[in-house]
Amino acid sequence: MEMVNNINIVLYNPEIPQNTGNIMRTCVALNMKLHLIKPLGFNIDEKKLKRSAVDYYDKIDYVIYENFDEFKQKNVGKYYYLTRYGKKTYSNISFKFENEPIYIIFGSESYGIDRKLLYENINNCFRIPTTENVRSINLSNAVSVVAFEAMRQNNFKGLEIFEPESLKGKDYLNNYKW
Repeated sequence: MEMVNNINIVLYNPEIPQNTGNIMRTCVALNMKLHLIKPLGFNIDEKKLKRSAVDYYDKIDYVIYENFDEFKQKNVGKYYYLTRYGKKTYSNISFKFENEPIYIIFGSESYGIDRKLLYENINNCFRIPTTENVRSINLSNAVSVVAFEAMRQNNFKGLEIFEPESLKGKDYLNNYKW
């Protein structure tokens, strides 16, 4: 699969296979590469992970790293970090396609991202607004919110705006017979 954008999703120590599977499916839908940083809370070939990714598992473009240092060594670009401690919202971040890759980093379900890493990158931290009753939303939901915002900012470049003809086609409902 050829990437038509340079936005990457990074999961820093993901723990729940179903969340990662859902995120894999979102990455396929948006033509984004997925980066997984160990430790993972599951085996990559786990049944729950594959079930969540549905029949898109073979289309997923992903890489696994032993740690964040290895990830940084192999991936140069702009890094943005989702954290409840961010002082900007995701809609205040410019995810416009540029010459360098963009990496949107999401932390583990139970801990988030290492606090030292966030402190060192405070200007690139952002949050998804919620009420005071919720610390954060589900990881796969958070990735979807931010990833679709990034693609919206880029006019959904490379994505199908209408139902593809290879499926039911743009005029499916117009031609639907009751």
